[in-house]
Amino acid sequence: MAIKSWFLFVFLSAIGITPAIAVAGDWTQFRGPGGLGASAETNLPVTWSEEENLAWKRALPGYGASSPVTLGERIYVTCYSGYGIDRNDPGNMEDLTLHLVCVNRGNGEIVFDQHVQPSLPESKRVRDHGYAAATIASDGEHLFVFFGKTGVFKFDLEGKQIWRADVGSRTHGWGCGTSPVLYKDLVIVNASVESGALVAVRKKDGQEAWRADGMKASWNTPHLVAVADDRQELVVSVKGSILAFDPDTGKQLWNCHGIQDYVCPSIISREGVIYAIGGRTSRCIAVRAGGRGNVTESHRLWEAKAGANVCSPVMYKDHLYWVSDRNRVAYCVRMKDGEVLHSERFPAQPYASVLLADGKLYVVSRYEGTFVLEATPEMKQLAHNKFDDDSTFNASPIASGGKVLIRSDKYLYCVTKK
Repeated sequence: MAIKSWFLFVFLSAIGITPAIAVAGDWTQFRGPGGLGASAETNLPVTWSEEENLAWKRALPGYGASSPVTLGERIYVTCYSGYGIDRNDPGNMEDLTLHLVCVNRGNGEIVFDQHVQPSLPESKRVRDHGYAAATIASDGEHLFVFFGKTGVFKFDLEGKQIWRADVGSRTHGWGCGTSPVLYKDLVIVNASVESGALVAVRKKDGQEAWRADGMKASWNTPHLVAVADDRQELVVSVKGSILAFDPDTGKQLWNCHGIQDYVCPSIISREGVIYAIGGRTSRCIAVRAGGRGNVTESHRLWEAKAGANVCSPVMYKDHLYWVSDRNRVAYCVRMKDGEVLHSERFPAQPYASVLLADGKLYVVSRYEGTFVLEATPEMKQLAHNKFDDDSTFNASPIASGGKVLIRSDKYLYCVTKK
């Protein structure tokens, strides 16, 4: 194994990413490799502004809370326009347009802006994140996009639509907040809002492969966790329970007492242990995967009084880190026993999930810029960076190819060391 590849392998193993999932330089799904919000990138900028370390800034054709994804020299992101931009004057729903946008990674120029007509009526008001909240998933050859009741789409890399799959027709005032996950020849979507089900469709033709009910008040993206014998389980946090399924068949494998509220933050895992946070009551729960039936007594390891309503955590060395949007508190929790080592008032409200890169935590707040913290229990602030942008920053940042990409409702920003 080459030296560079070996160091990448060691880094990914240390923070819990399965090395086989990682594609060097590319970020191809919500929260990156393994859905863990962690990057192997180093030498990233710590400070930036409109004048410092900003490679380019690109106006987007619409609003959205989805994160960008990267493939080679291209960036892909979704947007919406025409309706619901101004809360006081939303306009006519018939003018709502969904967008799949491709941006050149090198100079920020828009390569294409593919329009998608939504299935109407949509929810009249979607709080906070609008009609383009799901992050694209890519297998390197195609793009898989989820637009809620409008459906799951497969596009080629030039924006040509190949198929559309219907996973449900219901809407909600909080909109759709889950992103697709790819597994073998399947695209899996938590369609809690649209049909109350976990739905898998075939990548080839969009035909439904399986469906599992029970997605109650769940706005989190499903998580694949590695268990014994090279198997994987698909885990989702729903109101009251943590549920695990066989990703090949959709058969439920186990359930555990979970968050007693609607759930938004995504699950993360390491060495067969999953960590779920969420709820307005702020809870963090650790469960060992691989059980069968109700595993609350046998596999639930600990519960801590620390959580977040929307933001997902990351893992680094022996600790979990996140900043809560609910109470604006920065948390560090020890993974082995759930002890809260750090809980301190944070100066701004995030909606995005934290990004871990190069031993640092990148926390994008909604209105007060991005904070860079040390990934240590003290969570020391290293920098506070702001752009001249009065719109909302709801999307989670990504690190790819030596760059940090940050998305607001108005712009896509590329920051890199100069």
